[in-house]
Amino acid sequence: MKGARRRKRGDGAVYLRGRTQWICYSVNGKKVWESSGSEKEADARQLLRRRLGEIATGKVSSIDAEKVTVAELAEDVVADYKANGLDTVVKAVRFSARVKKFFGNMKAHKVTGSIVNQYRDKRLADGAANGTVNRELGFIKRAFNLGIANEKISRKPSIAMLKEADARKGFFEYHEFEALRDNCPDYFKPVVTFAYFSAWRKEEILGLTWEKVDLHDGVIRLEVGETKNEEGRVYRPGNEVMEVLRAQWEKRKVVKLGGKTTALLSHFVFHHNGKRIGGKYGWIQAVWRRACCKTEVLDRRGERVTLGQMVEVEHKGEKTVKYVGRLFHDFRRSGIRDMIRSGIDKEVAKKISGHATDSVFSRYNITSEDDMVDAATKRSAYLKEQQEKAGRVVVMPRAEKA
Repeated sequence: MKGARRRKRGDGAVYLRGRTQWICYSVNGKKVWESSGSEKEADARQLLRRRLGEIATGKVSSIDAEKVTVAELAEDVVADYKANGLDTVVKAVRFSARVKKFFGNMKAHKVTGSIVNQYRDKRLADGAANGTVNRELGFIKRAFNLGIANEKISRKPSIAMLKEADARKGFFEYHEFEALRDNCPDYFKPVVTFAYFSAWRKEEILGLTWEKVDLHDGVIRLEVGETKNEEGRVYRPGNEVMEVLRAQWEKRKVVKLGGKTTALLSHFVFHHNGKRIGGKYGWIQAVWRRACCKTEVLDRRGERVTLGQMVEVEHKGEKTVKYVGRLFHDFRRSGIRDMIRSGIDKEVAKKISGHATDSVFSRYNITSEDDMVDAATKRSAYLKEQQEKAGRVVVMPRAEKA
């Protein structure tokens, strides 16, 4: 090889091609030629030392690793989610599009923590909440971790997460749940009822199929790998939920398609005209918001309030309409709180709701404003009782010393 400088066998070589310094080394007996991208021999020797070090430590040391793009890693995450049947595929596709739009075809090995911070700052400038940006940063982190696990790349950037706001404190009292349910479309009322009583995740409810439901024994079984935390779960619903499930079973055979009534077995427990609610058929966000905006309830001061409203906000000089109010996920918080209030053991409540750890469970088992009022009332009553006891105490005179 003309221009190559001889080194000891196995140490690779540096040589000049045109005006650019190149290196040559072997990986598993296969020759690899790689441009240093520099005219300086010192730069080429530094790159060669790095490659030889990667070979010695068993890391990816092929030039192919230098060709891997962030876009490719993002696509791998989406493919992994689809292969494992995870319910977060829709979110992964959305995150992937945002990541690819920002990073383009940037090589993964050139991404630094500083560049990731630029992505973070842009998303915040776009008006995304800290929690949303953190989910996207988590997607990027997973992309690099998966790339390393698949031996496509050998390093990942440092990714710092943002501080998130305290857990939301939206709750549904029973009368609020009933009022909202009355304002929901008929096909969505069973979903709302199941969500309120089970404290399950939205994806678990909408994805529930009949093979998981045993109406005879009154039990629902989710197998290992079918939940977010990968653990199996057994749930025995109460009478109100069982009535809903039996009604869903009876009407699963008849749906309306194109204005005609036809027999069709529905695979999903909760469906709309035979099709799954949400998923690839679209999320019921608009249905939920309409129901909340129509629902009026009395708050603890006796004033009439709506569970949701559309408000006009200004963002980047443009006016837009934003929804403010209760979320579907508030049912999960409410269910957990009510189970604890009713005396259900924490470990049992965790099994029902599907929480694997105490830390996450505690984030949901938070107090509402009414809980704080109750606590203050109870403490006032306790202090009053202590004062009354103190008033009944007879102070005995101190005995005089002889």
